Amino acid sequence: MDPLNSNPSPSMKPLRRRLVAAVVLCVAAVLPGLAAAQDAAKSIVMASTTSTEQSGLFAHLLPSFKAASGIEVRVVAVGTGQALDMARRGDADVVFVHDQVAEEKFVAEGWGLKRVPVMYNDFVLVGPAADPARVKGATIAEALRKVGASGAAFISRGDKSGTHAAELRLWRQAGSDLAAPGATKPSGYKECGCGMGPALNMAASTGAYVFTDRGTWLSFKNRADLAVLVEGDKALFNQYGVMVVNPAKHPHVKQAAAQAFADWVTSPAGQASIASYKVGGEQLFFPNAPR
Repeated sequence: MDPLNSNPSPSMKPLRRRLVAAVVLCVAAVLPGLAAAQDAAKSIVMASTTSTEQSGLFAHLLPSFKAASGIEVRVVAVGTGQALDMARRGDADVVFVHDQVAEEKFVAEGWGLKRVPVMYNDFVLVGPAADPARVKGATIAEALRKVGASGAAFISRGDKSGTHAAELRLWRQAGSDLAAPGATKPSGYKECGCGMGPALNMAASTGAYVFTDRGTWLSFKNRADLAVLVEGDKALFNQYGVMVVNPAKHPHVKQAAAQAFADWVTSPAGQASIASYKVGGEQLFFPNAPR
């Protein structure tokens, strides 16, 4: 007779209850782990820039991606250089930054699978409305030469971000290689080692010039008497790209979910979402992913 299919004797009933209780406890112990694993599989870490975060773009963009994919994106907003370093350490699944030279080097070294353009905006030079260096309407190279020669206060991010890299490149084009070892910097030049928002706050409180992306500037509220003084120069073009971190370097990278984000943000739906983001009726970013 099969004891499992017969009526158990009174002596077996406590044993059966204990077996059932043990099974229930095992299932209860395993289920939270499975749920946590499923939740983790539905989220990725994106290393990106302070300009995309502080401009409000991600608060607008990422809910649409989650609704379409079920994947949550956890953003770590730092300078582009720090974002790329995060990815090199394996601390991010996807990178969304704006320093094309550094991005192409990242891919060439095998850290990223592919760099795809996503969108652009532009940089501007803002400063006190009184404009002590007389830069209004100048080209960016001429404006930086005037700022340097006048000794006017200038706040640099100094944080190896994409904006900082662009600023240094433009200073070099203006005749001052401030990144060179032992370089003499203009008397009014100060590095804050901070994000775009804090740099703008410092410039507003001290009446300094500052180089900024337009998206963060349009979202910035504490302007005091700062105004846009230099804009429209083709040298101020600011391109953003997306890259999935190479799982050959870090096997734990969630390649499929990261690729889903890269594909979506460059798709017609993602590009339309970027184009629809405006502040005060003004578009902050312009999609230009390849079709």
